[in-house]
Amino acid sequence: EGWGEGGFSAASRLFDRQTRERVWLLYAWCRRCDDIADAQELGGALGDQSGAAERLARIRALTAKAFAGQATGDPAFDALGLVAKECGITPAMAEDVIAGFALDADDWRPRSERDLMRYCYHVAGAVGAMMALVMGVSPRDDDTLDRACDLGFAFQLANIARDVVEDDAAARCYIPVEWLVEEDIEPGQHTKPHHRQELADMAAKLVSLMETHEAAARIGAARLPFRSRWAVLSAARIYGEIGREVRRRGTAAWDYRVSTTKADKIRHAAAALVEALVNRPPALAEMPRWTRRDFTSRA
Repeated sequence: EGWGEGGFSAASRLFDRQTRERVWLLYAWCRRCDDIADAQELGGALGDQSGAAERLARIRALTAKAFAGQATGDPAFDALGLVAKECGITPAMAEDVIAGFALDADDWRPRSERDLMRYCYHVAGAVGAMMALVMGVSPRDDDTLDRACDLGFAFQLANIARDVVEDDAAARCYIPVEWLVEEDIEPGQHTKPHHRQELADMAAKLVSLMETHEAAARIGAARLPFRSRWAVLSAARIYGEIGREVRRRGTAAWDYRVSTTKADKIRHAAAALVEALVNRPPALAEMPRWTRRDFTSRA
């Protein structure tokens, strides 16, 4: 997921120490859940994919123990219990994240744009809401939690656009079936060379969705403490640039993987510093169609 990859990892260094440590502890839980769900150890190669239901049950049981304040025998889950108690993270918020692992375990595919955004919510948007609490946002500040969720949506949409060919090689597809039908592409055929223009068009559609959520996330970032605002805006710029580079490359977007260099990350952090100091996010032309409240179990 977007929250754990290079862009957010680099930006997380800009937080104050306490926030940074809490962010990393929360990420450790997300990563550990991911590894258990995929039958991987320490992020290695995919393991035996039988027994997915048992692995999800294990994640849920360990998470429940963590929220109950009990020792779990797993440092990542113990860390979740600590951060949840300090920041007001609820079991329902954690369950929304776990539901994303369940979708992948079921070899789930989106039928509609709503399905796509539901997936993005569970694997990244819900993490964004938890991260916002870690940054000091009140659990009752629903609008700012919605904007944090928008950042997660943006991260995941950029990832999907960038990784569509890699995902296909792993027998996963996050492009809605309805989009494929509109382009007259049979399921499973979207990465074939003769459909490269249609794939580029669908990636551009993903990036347009990303930009709507990215802009909304900036509204929420303006309400954060300065160091958190700087970190969030840096991450938004890094992931936004990944999405826009996919769109710029067009049909060549997947000839080699879009990535950001260390110099790119420094450049984005510098631009985000200015943005954080000025702290006047541009007015939105429109709010995103999809919000956290369309998908959360708390609705």
